[in-house]
Amino acid sequence: MFERFGDLPLHVLVIHLAVIVLPVAALTGIVFALVPRWRWFLRWPVLLLGIGTVVCAYVAKKSGEAFVNAVPTLEKAVAVHAKRGDLLVWFCVAFAVVAVAAFLLLGGQSALASGKGAKATTSRPLELVTQLAVVVVAVLVLYQTVRTGDAGARAVWEGQLPK
Repeated sequence: MFERFGDLPLHVLVIHLAVIVLPVAALTGIVFALVPRWRWFLRWPVLLLGIGTVVCAYVAKKSGEAFVNAVPTLEKAVAVHAKRGDLLVWFCVAFAVVAVAAFLLLGGQSALASGKGAKATTSRPLELVTQLAVVVVAVLVLYQTVRTGDAGARAVWEGQLPK
């Protein structure tokens, strides 16, 4: 199921999606946490992108495992990449959890004249903890996405490019 899409290994296609969705989700989460007047607009995107990070990371992990199973000689070359990818999946799960919490707990005003989309703040200390959690986990997702992608690129391209 995770091996191929047409004539290409699925992993090669999925990683490009993950490299876009994960940073966009993390940056959107940071803005959602730190800019209350934009929360009415970003509430649903943060929720959907938060859950989307788990899907993207999981499919990238499974398709990568299928790729290595199809070409076992790659196993040693991509060992660091695979370990970093495993950790990235867990960071994405944590991000999804804090995105759901932020969706439910963070209040904010609406920019609409009708006031639709406004959400009252339930508890200021809880809001601060949620904001901090979103920012910290989003930064971890960004950092680990770069590290994982770098390890994969090095595994593929090291020694092949002219200096």
